[in-house]
Amino acid sequence: MQPTDLAAYVAQMEQLLDMKLDDQRRAELLTQFSRIADMAGPLMAFPLDERQEVAGVYKA
Repeated sequence: MQPTDLAAYVAQMEQLLDMKLDDQRRAELLTQFSRIADMAGPLMAFPLDERQEVAGVYKA
């Protein structure tokens, strides 16, 4: 995800959740989301077989 996409996402969630963030909190949130996106990148790029089975649903 691009930083501009993350900023737009944060702005949308701020509006949807009716949360008012100051600039410092917004910047920290963008930093954390960027880190999460960086960690998820290799996992999302991992090729899966077309016929890969979907994980089952756990029921207690």
